[in-house]
Amino acid sequence: MLAVLLVWPGAALAAEVLQVRGATLLQLGDQNRSYTVQLACVEVAEAQQAEAVAWLRQAVPRHTRVNLRPMGQNQGVLLARVQPLAPVRGSTNQAADLGSGLIAAGLAQADSHASADCANVAA
Repeated sequence: MLAVLLVWPGAALAAEVLQVRGATLLQLGDQNRSYTVQLACVEVAEAQQAEAVAWLRQAVPRHTRVNLRPMGQNQGVLLARVQPLAPVRGSTNQAADLGSGLIAAGLAQADSHASADCANVAA
């Protein structure tokens, strides 16, 4: 599955949130599969980890449908931009991905080691 996602990095793939596992880590499901996805292009400071987890759980509760924009992988974990199909709760920007939402909420900053593909993340 990971190889297919990396072959077409611009393709959006629908999935469902199964669990928020960390400040930038989600467990997603797609039909019979589940996989771990790390939000690309963002870093969350250690002091804000708990707040970021709470924000994600409120923004995308279990079974929320999301689109993935794969951007690579790191040690078997898919790096992707994750965009809810419905507007994020408490957000007026339907097009925002979860990483941009964390940045807008003041809980994260753009990843300083990110690739050029991350240039569009809100600062």
